[in-house]
Amino acid sequence: MSRASEPSPSRNDRRYLIIASVGLVAVAVLIYVVNYVIFRDGRNLFFYLLIDLAFLPIEVLVVGLIVERLINQREKSAIAQKLNMVIGAFFGEMGTPFLARLLPAMCAAPEIKERLHLKASWKKDDFARASQYARSLQCEVDLSQVDLYALKAYMLEKRDFILRLLENPNLIEHDRFTDLLWAVMHVVDELEARESLTGLTEADEAHLRLDIRRAFNAVTAEWILYAEHLKSSYPYLFSLVVRTHPFQEAPSATVTA
Repeated sequence: MSRASEPSPSRNDRRYLIIASVGLVAVAVLIYVVNYVIFRDGRNLFFYLLIDLAFLPIEVLVVGLIVERLINQREKSAIAQKLNMVIGAFFGEMGTPFLARLLPAMCAAPEIKERLHLKASWKKDDFARASQYARSLQCEVDLSQVDLYALKAYMLEKRDFILRLLENPNLIEHDRFTDLLWAVMHVVDELEARESLTGLTEADEAHLRLDIRRAFNAVTAEWILYAEHLKSSYPYLFSLVVRTHPFQEAPSATVTA
């Protein structure tokens, strides 16, 4: 038999649904018939049938709306948990070192450090202000402060890691983080496409500055949200982030107090 003549999955699903529905209705009818044959009480049988039908809309409400919504919320919570693990892997493997490499090239680096210097004492309002600042960050990039060849080598080394993250099905629920990965991946592609990163034209430098700034801004904004999540859910991980983040003068994992 050819592939064209094979039933599609949707046809199989419909066939199964029809068979199951007919089977369940037949079982219900059989039970009512047995009930009538044994007790010979059509009046009470009809009465209880109407009672069952009266409760049917309530059962649909409970099962179809309330229970299903609770299940969906639980599934979304599980997906969010897995997604936060993916985001944590990104910052641990690449995101935080990426920010540290590019921060010296940001013309507003001193202001960025001041506004995004994460501290253990930060509250919800502090995270909100930092997040707003990170999302609206539009500082210029000084390419003379970036070793483009070293940046290229580093990002090419991380390319497979980024691609594996992009293949994660949980990213369907997080457009913002997907856009972040594409922005970072675009910087990788731009650097790889150039055999020489010296003697660039003014227009070419402007293009690279724009791509680098886009990626830096996206990673910075997501880092703030991730740090806030860690403080509320994983204080021990948040403690390490506070000690090692790049927006301070001397990041160190050593606990001093």
